[in-house]
Amino acid sequence: MRHGRPDAAGAARRPQGGRVSIPHVTDAEGRRVPPWQLVLRYALLLAVLALMVGPFVWQLSTSLKGQTEDIYSSPPSFFPSDPTLHNYRQVADVIPVWEYAFNSVKVATANVVTNCVGAALAGYALARLRYRGRKAATLAFILAMLVPVEGIIIAQFTTMRDLGLNNTLLGVLLPGSIGALNVLLMRNAFLNLPQEIEEAAFVDGANVWQRFLRIALPAVKGTIAVVAIFSFMGAWDDFLWPLIVLSDPENFTLTIGLNYLHGTFAQNPRLVAAGTIIAVAPLIVLFACLQKYFFRGVGEGAVKG
Repeated sequence: MRHGRPDAAGAARRPQGGRVSIPHVTDAEGRRVPPWQLVLRYALLLAVLALMVGPFVWQLSTSLKGQTEDIYSSPPSFFPSDPTLHNYRQVADVIPVWEYAFNSVKVATANVVTNCVGAALAGYALARLRYRGRKAATLAFILAMLVPVEGIIIAQFTTMRDLGLNNTLLGVLLPGSIGALNVLLMRNAFLNLPQEIEEAAFVDGANVWQRFLRIALPAVKGTIAVVAIFSFMGAWDDFLWPLIVLSDPENFTLTIGLNYLHGTFAQNPRLVAAGTIIAVAPLIVLFACLQKYFFRGVGEGAVKG
């Protein structure tokens, strides 16, 4: 407003009668979305949220409830009347949960390193290097994704036995050290990089390793974060393969240790819930730290195939 005169743009936006109009919600193409569609969308989102988060909230609530509190009340109560950490301390008394967790951390961390390094190298070779048999190698990685783990688990076990790696954490790590899916994710991310950037670096005298380390790799940090999260989750949550390979309780991972908790103290769901939260907490922390790179990395390799 200038010298008592109303602003023309503001007057154009303000309808007669002094009421302020509420802008309509539009879709990606600029079309107006009817109110009933908005209500339906939000209702579906809330239903999915309840299905996804509800079980975790129930487990968290159960793990914080005392022995005298009813966990099967109707309607269910998600807020403990007297929260306590006694169940978590009792889990540590029943099984060496922290030793099992440390074993899982070692396996998962090594799995992240091997997958990030190996998948980045293999993905760059499939995307940028020119050599005979490159398409056949890409097809081999695609076919490897179609083979179910149960179909090759006996062959993996005999291989670890012949190598003398049974009942070792290295035997748990080795079969999943480089995943075919991670290699293809890195390949697609490298394919989306402009070819002209590497050509300019080649003209300036950069060799393959310099182009990979200084140009290509920094441009796909998001996809590396996706590979890191998938690798950590896969190694941390794996149950069948460690159960087959490991026989010494000192080498058990957390998933196998919690299985003993289920079998021995199944009548006390509070302990089972506390053990579940202990197993899930590192995954939540990891995703919270890397979520910015995760959502950016999902789109890096999603355009070209």
